[in-house]
Amino acid sequence: MESYYIKSDILHGIATIEFHHPKSNSFPSTQLHELIRMIDDLGQNDEVKIIILKSEGDKVFSAGASFDELLTIDEFSKGKKFFLGFANVILAMRRCPKFIVGCITGKVVGGGVGLASACDYALADENAAARLSELSIGIGPFVIEPAITRKIGITAFSEMTMNPTEWKSPQWLKEKGIYNHVYADAKTCEEETLSFARNLSVYSLEAMRDLKSIFWQGTDHLPKLMEQRAEMSGRLVLSDFTKETLLKFKSK
Repeated sequence: MESYYIKSDILHGIATIEFHHPKSNSFPSTQLHELIRMIDDLGQNDEVKIIILKSEGDKVFSAGASFDELLTIDEFSKGKKFFLGFANVILAMRRCPKFIVGCITGKVVGGGVGLASACDYALADENAAARLSELSIGIGPFVIEPAITRKIGITAFSEMTMNPTEWKSPQWLKEKGIYNHVYADAKTCEEETLSFARNLSVYSLEAMRDLKSIFWQGTDHLPKLMEQRAEMSGRLVLSDFTKETLLKFKSK
């Protein structure tokens, strides 16, 4: 059985969540559910003032959904349930009363772009190019769209979705608003992320919580919208086009 994990630790008021999967830090549903639980728990933990979200290694931050699990989906209800996993991670990040700071090292694909966009602040390295590849496998980034568009707008979102094989540079992503800073390498990014979190941790929790509510204002409709979007993905993932394309990717 392949090893993967999500772990957290707390030091001086800063909680760090780190996730790992041997297949490019992709997410099976079990790992999505664990991430939701961890974000909710840390959000309510009085020891925690700031949360850092990062992945293991510096090659790929996250490749998004697990292709292996997508291939096992054989009915609509299973598909909807899987994509609701990503929706519920974003909703957990939204409702978490603590600032979530992303440390984005390595390439970012699909659902990983959604996670980076749902962070309240994101620092990246020079390798953190990103793409929304969903259209190329017959689906679309439906569930994660609200988190991404909240940061970059519909024009930049459509630019990414309609060019699903094109990598957008970290500089492009910073200019559009997903990243706040881009650093030369992963080590510097990790050091600067921790320094930034430390600086934030001395401020008022109440003030930061209220600021976060402003960052996410106008998003009360997201739970219902994301359920509808999960239904779109759950239907399309059953198509012959998607199944055949996923098999081609898996056989490479």
